[in-house]
Amino acid sequence: MFSTSNPALKDDTFAMPYDRAEAITAPKADVMTMGGTVWKTFLLLLACVASATFTWNMTTAGTGNPQLWALGGILGGFALTLLISFKPFLAPFLAPVYAIVIGLALGAISAMFEIMYGAGTAGGMPMNGLVAQAVGLTFGTTAAMLILYSTRIIRVTDKFRAVIGVAIGGAMLFYISSFVLGMFFNFDTDPIANASPLSIGISVVLLIVAALSLLRDFDTIERGVASGAPKYMEWYGAFALIVTLVWLYIEFLRLLAKLQNRN
Repeated sequence: MFSTSNPALKDDTFAMPYDRAEAITAPKADVMTMGGTVWKTFLLLLACVASATFTWNMTTAGTGNPQLWALGGILGGFALTLLISFKPFLAPFLAPVYAIVIGLALGAISAMFEIMYGAGTAGGMPMNGLVAQAVGLTFGTTAAMLILYSTRIIRVTDKFRAVIGVAIGGAMLFYISSFVLGMFFNFDTDPIANASPLSIGISVVLLIVAALSLLRDFDTIERGVASGAPKYMEWYGAFALIVTLVWLYIEFLRLLAKLQNRN
């Protein structure tokens, strides 16, 4: 339930009626740029890390209710994701709120995973702990995907976009069905949630889909810049990247926990 795919970046996100008209008439400072999107992504990451640090410290100190922070942050983040996805012009105002809300959830979730499967820390994050490994793998994978995309080793074609779109839809259906079956029908989800080979295999597949989703994100943002999308779409593109990074991080965290549980 603590996983999410990315409904924010769609193939037609920037292919809207304003593209041609505003690209022609808008001043250069009023259109989307790659530098502006990168800068806003960095700001959202800072906000996410800051709020995550708050709930991390509360959880490791044994204060507060980490389950409540986690559930509230996930539900709030999901609601904001839907709202921003349908109303992109709200991204400059709601994307920072999303980063803070989802950060609160990530801090609590990360601390619980670290205590249960990692170093069992009662203080700061250990450099060799489960969370540190998940963070490193997330940013390492992102850097690798960016290199593969920028060098065109992997080309994002229409077929690639379609396949990844179907894979993301399948991942969303998997998450939702697992939650519903386990919560309301008392269905035993242990074979897909424990440290069995099947469970680990599912996590690996979801990680691959999340990583490849970054390529589609990069491509969609690049096409938005090329089409002269409005300036507020920089916030939208940055928000969508954060959504994918959160998904990738959580899947790494879950996989590492499963591998640790096998030891």
